[in-house]
Amino acid sequence: MALRIKWELKKYFGVKTLPPLFEIRHHDCHAASFFMSPFEEAAVLVMDGYGDDSATSAYTGAGNRLDPLYQLGFFDSLGALYTAMTMHLGFKPFEEGTVMALAACGGPTYAEKARELIHLHADGRFSLNRDYVVVDTYGLCRPFTKQFYETFGPARLRHEPVTDQTRDVAFALQAVIEDAVLHIVRDLAKRTPSRNLCLSGGVALNCVANARILRDTPFEQVWVPPCASDTGAPIGGALFHYHQNLGHKRHFEMTHAFYGMKYSDAEITAALDEAGLRYVRLSDANLVAEVARNLADQKIVGWFQDRFEMGPRALGNRSILSDSRSLAIKDKINARVKHREAFRPFAPAVLIERAQEFFEIDQPDPFMTIAPRVRPDKVSVIPAAVHVDGTGRVQTVDRENNPRYYAVIEAFGKLTGVPVILNTSFNRQEPVVSRPQEAISCYLRTAMDVLVLGNYYVTDRSVDAVRRATEAFVQR
Repeated sequence: MALRIKWELKKYFGVKTLPPLFEIRHHDCHAASFFMSPFEEAAVLVMDGYGDDSATSAYTGAGNRLDPLYQLGFFDSLGALYTAMTMHLGFKPFEEGTVMALAACGGPTYAEKARELIHLHADGRFSLNRDYVVVDTYGLCRPFTKQFYETFGPARLRHEPVTDQTRDVAFALQAVIEDAVLHIVRDLAKRTPSRNLCLSGGVALNCVANARILRDTPFEQVWVPPCASDTGAPIGGALFHYHQNLGHKRHFEMTHAFYGMKYSDAEITAALDEAGLRYVRLSDANLVAEVARNLADQKIVGWFQDRFEMGPRALGNRSILSDSRSLAIKDKINARVKHREAFRPFAPAVLIERAQEFFEIDQPDPFMTIAPRVRPDKVSVIPAAVHVDGTGRVQTVDRENNPRYYAVIEAFGKLTGVPVILNTSFNRQEPVVSRPQEAISCYLRTAMDVLVLGNYYVTDRSVDAVRRATEAFVQR
């Protein structure tokens, strides 16, 4: 593999010699997120679909060192099981988050039977039950046995409606995954004195399971990077080599996720002019005040600022913002902006100083990786932010790491008494927007009321601009 990579790099860059290349194991790349965590020491747990020779690995981290504790089997994979059942339920791979949201709408019809899918063993180990799951033989092409289908029913085709059976199987899947994760984590807590836990790998994006780790295990703080999936492998590989192999001390903590491209005022205005839209440029103070008023008036705002986020979740620079107090707005966004299933929840973004007032959480979560319960006395205050199971995938926002986003939420709080807004990704069934042109297109093709690009404020949506945006998107 290394020889092939060298050959490809030489061909791509047109050079004869390359600097030294180092191969870093997949799970080591994931585990190296510890080096940018807020912890000086922690237990580190990696859970994903597959990674070299394992799907679950545990480490201890201290300073600039990671020491492996154990690895579990390659084919006994919680990530592979979740993906396989996501496909069984009629969704695509990488739509596991949709299934997690759907699970909250289901009931326990299949919950007891689902516990047979995973055998929980002593010492934190587990194995998939080959009477039901055969990813080790056929992979994701044919992951289940006849017994599985007899128990959980036939696969749902994507165009078929979501039924009570679909919801109940999703409920059972989430329940058994949570059981397995807690089993692994509780054992890990016995192996290490640290009460800090770093999670990585695709399974670490299961924010409901993460909340249960905080609530139901000895660990007191949980940190998940925004790029917990394989999108974080490149930075993890670099960190592992820099600290573990070369011995350099740590000097970086990831406190925000805004490392993507940034676009200038000239690029923004050029895109607006090309689209034929009227716009005004507002001062920072006037922009914050106007957007806060828009949100208080229950308008939907496309919010495009500075550098875009790394990882799968919009965290306040490529976001659609709305009022957390209005269930009607939530339904409108799902139906007329996102064009997605009505059961899909939105993330509440809250000022970090007020988070404990609204949510059962006592640690920061700037990357939207934990779904704690909304406090019972606040459910009626922010109903649009509350999922059907009483949780909310919260994002805590602090002034230092995103001052403009913080200022909007703060101003909204002063107007309404509620320092919580809704945040969902800036897209409509396509990747989250990156460039100004993409944000403008999405705004024109949906029912958003306002578009904000940097300091540029737009409410114009001429018929010609909408037609051109729609035709250009269809022709892509």
